[in-house]
Amino acid sequence: MAALSSHQVEPLARHQGTFYLSFSPKTLPYAELAAYHLAAAQAPKSAPAHSIRVGLDHNLLAPAAVLTVPKGPFAAEKTTLTGKTNIVRFFSRVFAAGPAGASALSTSSLYPESAPELKARIDDWIDRLRTAPGTQLAAADVVKALEAAAPTKALVGTATTIADLLAWDALLATGASSPKLAGWLKSIHSAPALANAAATIDGLVETAPQLDVFRFEIVSQICALTGSTPDVIYPLLEEPRDRKNGDISLPLPRARLPGNPIELATSLAQKFKCNDLITKAAAAGPFLNFTYNRDTLRNRTIASAVGLGPQYGANATGFGNFGIVEFSSPNIAKPFHAGHLRSTIIGSFIKNVLDASGWGTVSINYLGDWGKQYGLLAVGYERYGNDEELEKDPIRHLFHVYVKVNNDASENPAVHDEARAYFKKMEDGDAHAYGLWKRFRDLSIVKYKEIYGRLNVQFDIYSGESQYSLGQMRDVLHELQDLGLLVPDQGALIVDLKQFDLGVAVIGKTDGSLLYLSRDIAAAIDRKKVFDFDRMFYVVGNQQIHHFKQLFKILELQGKTWAEKCEHIGFGIIRSKDGNMSTRKGTVVFLEDILDEAGSHMHEQMRKNEVKYAQIPDPDSVADVVGQSATMIQDMTARRSKDYNFDWDRIFSFEGDTGPYLQYAHSRLCSIERQAAPLEVTPEELQSIDFSLLTEPQAFTLVEAIAAYPDVLREAGKTLEPCTIVSFALNLSHAVSSAIDVLWVSGQAKPLAHARLALYVAARITLGNALRLLGLKPLTRM
Repeated sequence: MAALSSHQVEPLARHQGTFYLSFSPKTLPYAELAAYHLAAAQAPKSAPAHSIRVGLDHNLLAPAAVLTVPKGPFAAEKTTLTGKTNIVRFFSRVFAAGPAGASALSTSSLYPESAPELKARIDDWIDRLRTAPGTQLAAADVVKALEAAAPTKALVGTATTIADLLAWDALLATGASSPKLAGWLKSIHSAPALANAAATIDGLVETAPQLDVFRFEIVSQICALTGSTPDVIYPLLEEPRDRKNGDISLPLPRARLPGNPIELATSLAQKFKCNDLITKAAAAGPFLNFTYNRDTLRNRTIASAVGLGPQYGANATGFGNFGIVEFSSPNIAKPFHAGHLRSTIIGSFIKNVLDASGWGTVSINYLGDWGKQYGLLAVGYERYGNDEELEKDPIRHLFHVYVKVNNDASENPAVHDEARAYFKKMEDGDAHAYGLWKRFRDLSIVKYKEIYGRLNVQFDIYSGESQYSLGQMRDVLHELQDLGLLVPDQGALIVDLKQFDLGVAVIGKTDGSLLYLSRDIAAAIDRKKVFDFDRMFYVVGNQQIHHFKQLFKILELQGKTWAEKCEHIGFGIIRSKDGNMSTRKGTVVFLEDILDEAGSHMHEQMRKNEVKYAQIPDPDSVADVVGQSATMIQDMTARRSKDYNFDWDRIFSFEGDTGPYLQYAHSRLCSIERQAAPLEVTPEELQSIDFSLLTEPQAFTLVEAIAAYPDVLREAGKTLEPCTIVSFALNLSHAVSSAIDVLWVSGQAKPLAHARLALYVAARITLGNALRLLGLKPLTRM
């Protein structure tokens, strides 16, 4: 059976060799990141490969930095560390270098365990930090303590240690210093590792979602005034029923604070201190309403989108987690049809969302590539197969062969006996039988990759039922028997799940043959062993809900505590106006035919505008992308659990809320940038652009749409619903269209043109990020 190759497990190896450090602006982890850089530089060459990812905590008031260490070369089990002393010590120890018996003052370690006197001095500094009141040392206390130590180059010993890092960290956090410390601070801060750490942390603070900056300003003040906590107040913030009352509202009755909510609202509104973020706090009965400083929101949102570019909207909510996403999973020799489209694009979307949320992920295409049907296919290929047709289009040719041999079998049952005998040879490892099967599989995968490429989908692993041997499935059988779960019943081997309202799960037959539920159990156990996932998502149609409920319950009964980490992501079926998918191509519609048909029609539409058509370098490719966008957006517009009607007329439409409309909006924004040349917008130029010139209602509407994207992406990471992003992209495109009608760039004075262009660049970046998240390739011309 096939084994995982090195490149297939690369995402896992990358994840296991990565440290995940997350923090809030309240807990800037200068010392933690500096310790990593210094200790890693000292690590021996033989040490495992490693890297660090640093991300901003969603809670901008979080009281501690957190380091997540995945199970792997640096930790026996997934480990979470908080607080400077824990994290800094971990880095200094895990990368400890130098030969045994090295000098007590060796520079190979930030925390030299073998030097008791030096270690005691370092621990003294650590204890001072630990016992300091509040979350930070007072600036005066830091300066006084450091001046008493009178450091010149290093605080203790002759080389930089944890003590220096923590002292440097405290000075940065408090902004304190003194002439007496200037030389030491300059010496410490000039170290490249420390300078890089400070720049990284300071830069990441600027990536905070701008709406969160405003919200957490409200949360911070309300918590200070009431004694409540951010985890209570933040989730309660909501949009007011009437935006005339403000931008965001806090319903005080739900906060369960002491006192009369109406009186409390009035009191808090009077005590709230307005600033450059919040311009107004007003009570409306038991509601406390707040108004954002729209100028600040505009300036910061445009700067954030342009500065972050492709990373705008991404977050660190999944830091340290590893997820498996199994999707598409067609059966070889059966049509790769529109039904597979749903699993493919939903699964790809889920992987994209997890990646954008900081997860480590691996995508698996679990092919239906084993079983008696392949014996039947082999028998059919001997009768009807054509090597030339197989090489040309393996999926279609094998399907036609399969249909023909099934017709034969319906007329002559002996064909099934031939198929069983042939499959037995495959299982026994017969070279010819196994070789023919492998040829079918390999050629089919090549064709699958071609189709997936048109959908912007890639898989880390092509797995399948064939990967799990009879031996592995019999191990499952034996374990179920040993646990008393497996019982014979009328020629079948079953697990009785009726007490859980799940009926009877058929695992195999008493003649020794095993059904695919046994393979799914074996596959789940194997994946947990190999990947030790935090979540595993099966993206399969709603028709299989019962199957997955049985699978997860059996794993639970086997004592697999991780069964709760497995989740079935279901979706509805695709219908057509006449009840099937044969509207254009006959009894079976292949996905490739749908994409070809959509692309061909889009090409015809594009030709109608000869001027624009002549400007497109590769019209065939553009038409294919537009057709793909039309097909995919039709699928993802509604919630995935709903069935939907496959509608060629809607796919072919350039009007309304369709894929072509989204691509057109993006290409219009790109056109504005081209026409504005040589004027351009780059992160470096943002400081010189006067955003105060953007005063029109359409500008603020567009800014609000752009600012919402990080929220929408975070919500999509929870619901795993593509329609969340589709709705956002359509709303943003509507705002773009309204703005373009009024806010012209061409013909305007340079300061105004530059400001409007920056707004459109921010919109283009945001829309492009949303389209890529959906699996679309944003077009620059169409």
